[in-house]
Amino acid sequence: MTQPRKGGWRFKHVAAAIACIVIGSACDRTNDVRFAKPDSAMAALPDSQRVQLSGTGATLPFPLYAQWFNAYGEMAPVRINYRSEGSAKGLEALLTSQADFGATDVPVPDSLLPRSQQAIVHVPMAVVAVAVTYNVPGLNRPLRLTANAIAGIFLGRISQWDDPQLVALNPAETLPALPITVIRRSDGTGTSYIFRRYLETASSVWRNTPMTDREPAGQRLRDGSEAVASEVKVTEGAIGYLEVVYARQNRLPAAHVQNRSGEFVAAMPFEIASAAVSTLESLEPLDDEEANGFRVSLLDAPGPQSYPLASFTWWLLRPSTMSETSRLELSRFLHWALEDATNLTSTMGYVPLPSTVAGRVLDRTDKALGCAPCAQRRLSGTVR
Repeated sequence: MTQPRKGGWRFKHVAAAIACIVIGSACDRTNDVRFAKPDSAMAALPDSQRVQLSGTGATLPFPLYAQWFNAYGEMAPVRINYRSEGSAKGLEALLTSQADFGATDVPVPDSLLPRSQQAIVHVPMAVVAVAVTYNVPGLNRPLRLTANAIAGIFLGRISQWDDPQLVALNPAETLPALPITVIRRSDGTGTSYIFRRYLETASSVWRNTPMTDREPAGQRLRDGSEAVASEVKVTEGAIGYLEVVYARQNRLPAAHVQNRSGEFVAAMPFEIASAAVSTLESLEPLDDEEANGFRVSLLDAPGPQSYPLASFTWWLLRPSTMSETSRLELSRFLHWALEDATNLTSTMGYVPLPSTVAGRVLDRTDKALGCAPCAQRRLSGTVR
């Protein structure tokens, strides 16, 4: 997977691109003609008269995808059916032609990428992030943590909230003499992948710990982010990790995590989007962009405003196995989702792709689908 390096390709108007996300509206784009508004007749169109598309995969973005598909069905004669079964199932469904697209929070490793005509294209759909949440009484400000401090806690080496390492990171707070209760995810999901890969990338403490010692006994295991959120809420002294969306929905605090530039950064939309812009800004044209799309890590991204536990969530496409109709309709949907549905994405608590990122993703995806002109819209605003 492509990693950041110095120099190379640069975005223009980076601040403006991210500002569009923060204020919840899309920037003006060349040839950006709006889709028709929701229409009762279109919404009532029976499935027998719609193009049917199917997808399988990641659970983390499922609430967003469900809203997207419902909204799009009110504007276009397309029905998109999605099974939220996890990232591994998304890849499996794609490889066995059981779905038109897969969805994943985990980029496909080199060992599983088919070659030549079977190439898999990674299409970023949104920027997601993992929050480190906690239940520590008496704090007046968000907890500040480094990668090594997070690793020390989850490895069981930091077991009290008034540990000197935590006190040094939070000098303005009086941390209680309270045992730390670690709550982990028991299921192998994209959330856990992002969390572990972040520690592998940013923490020397984690990297230098044998795999067999990374899950100490006595920690609580819970299945899913909702279960983690519930456990943290009722357990004084608890700490856990979960998707930022679930932290917001459950009104849980999220730690400010130190990034590569040494800044303690909140898990807020601007900072999460900054990770995507700063990462691609630091890259030459991606090594495998022409073959496999945007298979790039945003973890521990460069830039003083970048939140370090951010990641793309992707759709996976195999253009060589898709019908012309499927390629056409998927391209149209992707343009709508990434250009016109940014308000909806933000409302759902996810971070839409910055406009500069979305433009580059759509150009590459249309080329891969063999339909560069197929996503154009009639000036009347209807779907062609």
